[in-house]
Amino acid sequence: MARRRYKHSEKKLGSSPGTLVYVGQETDYKTRIRRIEYSLSDYKVEEIKRLSDCRRPPEDASCISWLNVDGIHEPQVIERIGQQYKLHALLLEDVMNTQQKPKMEQYDGAYLYVTLKMIYMNSASKEVESEHLSFVLGEKYLVSFQEERKSDIFQPVLDRIVASAGKTRRNGSDYLLYALMDLVVDHYFVVLDNIGERLETLENSIIQQVASQQTLTRLYALKRDITLMRKFVWPVRELINSLMLEESEMIRPTTVPFLRDLYDHVVQVLDTIDSYRELANGLVDLYLSTLSNRMNSVMKTLTIFSAIFMPLTFIVGIYGMNFDNMPELRTQFGYFVVLGIMAVLVVAMIIYFRRRGWM
Repeated sequence: MARRRYKHSEKKLGSSPGTLVYVGQETDYKTRIRRIEYSLSDYKVEEIKRLSDCRRPPEDASCISWLNVDGIHEPQVIERIGQQYKLHALLLEDVMNTQQKPKMEQYDGAYLYVTLKMIYMNSASKEVESEHLSFVLGEKYLVSFQEERKSDIFQPVLDRIVASAGKTRRNGSDYLLYALMDLVVDHYFVVLDNIGERLETLENSIIQQVASQQTLTRLYALKRDITLMRKFVWPVRELINSLMLEESEMIRPTTVPFLRDLYDHVVQVLDTIDSYRELANGLVDLYLSTLSNRMNSVMKTLTIFSAIFMPLTFIVGIYGMNFDNMPELRTQFGYFVVLGIMAVLVVAMIIYFRRRGWM
């Protein structure tokens, strides 16, 4: 998982709960706000230029209102939206804290708060990155908060609303929340497919014994990605389960089957993550085992050469002594006889090593 640089404007110790302080990656863009209103017969998409226009729809509204906020780094914007929609200060604090873990909370039966992480693969750095998402679900409205403004990750859902395709325009705000969460979970599968391909590539390089120290580095990077991805996805299962079991007027019975299907998808993601984590651990063990076997092979070769040259060195050492009374030194063919004995020793030792399976 890519390491994130967090802004050093963290909440001070002893400050009042609900203090709006942005904790996240440093950004330099302005917050973008769009409101999408739709019904079965019509829709409207507009850019919000003034914060005073971020009004909460009336309870008897005939259409569904979706307020999409791109950017959570400006406290005055988040605070004003919270005032318009009468949101709790602790909820707004969680919206601006990108380190907040995924969860679901209900506030006095008036609205639901859901936060989770969008996970995607950075095309430039080839690293897994995350984005903090928050949703506030009301009877006739949904407010979504996105951490970054690099790309509109909710565009496919908006396209379905514009095209009047699917079930989004025929259902309420709870189905819209499901559709957006389903899009997030679909991205989990895309990231897992990429991780699976990278694991397969590393496995082939290890099996073919072409792995290097860089292979181990990439393996540990993948293990870190898988571990952090599990950390983000695991609470989502409990989150969706709470949405299905929570007795709330915001979640209609017709939406529960879709949430149940989404729950199954999250369980499938978690199963895949666990299998990839075991595979990554196995590949680390396989790499270390292969490295150890390669080292043993080198040591065995060096040992065989040492064993072959040991008697030769002994013979050369004997006849290298400078004594006068050494009869073999004055033999006419002594030099060739000694060379022959040394050659026979080498051949005999090689045959012996081969029969023993050491070579």
